Amino acid sequence: MPTLLEEKPALTEGALAPFPELLESPSHPFRFCFNTSTVRKHALPLPELCRLAAAAGYDAIEPWMSELERFVAEGGNLSELRSELLDIGLTVESAIGFFDWINDDDEKRDAGLVQAHHDMELLARLGGRRIAAPPFGVHTPGSEKIELLAAADRYRTLCELGDETGIVPMVEVWGFSANLNRLGEAALIAIESGHPNASILCDVYHLYKGRSPVEGLMLLSGNRLPVFHVNDYPELSPDLITDADRVYPGDGVAPLRRILRNLDYSGFRGYLSLELFNESYYQNDPLIVAKTGLEKLKRVVEDSL
Repeated sequence: MPTLLEEKPALTEGALAPFPELLESPSHPFRFCFNTSTVRKHALPLPELCRLAAAAGYDAIEPWMSELERFVAEGGNLSELRSELLDIGLTVESAIGFFDWINDDDEKRDAGLVQAHHDMELLARLGGRRIAAPPFGVHTPGSEKIELLAAADRYRTLCELGDETGIVPMVEVWGFSANLNRLGEAALIAIESGHPNASILCDVYHLYKGRSPVEGLMLLSGNRLPVFHVNDYPELSPDLITDADRVYPGDGVAPLRRILRNLDYSGFRGYLSLELFNESYYQNDPLIVAKTGLEKLKRVVEDSL
């Protein structure tokens, strides 16, 4: 598979066991991750985002691939930043990328796999472990409907790229998408791929937007849900609600306690990743936003379990 990077990193630089043992925290069964979308409008450099997450008290960070690209383009060294992350006790459990792995169009899908491989190699240099694999490219209204078993075969191909780089792609549910907007669709793709590292990335908002019943989480194995995006939302219909309506956990009407109990039942011991896109929060100090989000998330967890 060709790469967009001039120099391919050695696998040992970024490859990690896809499913390291997840140990329970002394005070709660879950761990906490910071998705950088929560302070995205501040356009902070990647090292500052990492220090922000650590200072706020998170266990891990979930950056966007565009932030890694910017850091490298400006002369940053991902291996050096990885060493700093080890020093401050922060891991990179996931990253957000956009590549077209699922398209029926062979040419578009091949180009998407080149981008996926590039993103995985870049993320591996930072010590990342997983990357989101949403239905990008066939998500807009009017997009062709992708046959799910074909998508499962294509997801297996994506996972095999992950085998080469040490990065596990997670099938991501996008509730607004023309494809893959239901939890059951993501589960079918992951199951039928037959790949041993197949995983699913869920989100409180997207489960609601796509009208997936949260009881479905109890039918899945928690170790195949290694990262779970957490947020809350106001009392708006799925048809009207948007990403920008997301609020801090506990400040809306989402069934967070049911979701967390269902995750606990499934054996989930992974990372709850705070992912918000709220314009009003973008006006506030990023550290205050990160700390407030973590405090509210922990409070909901403690009230739920």
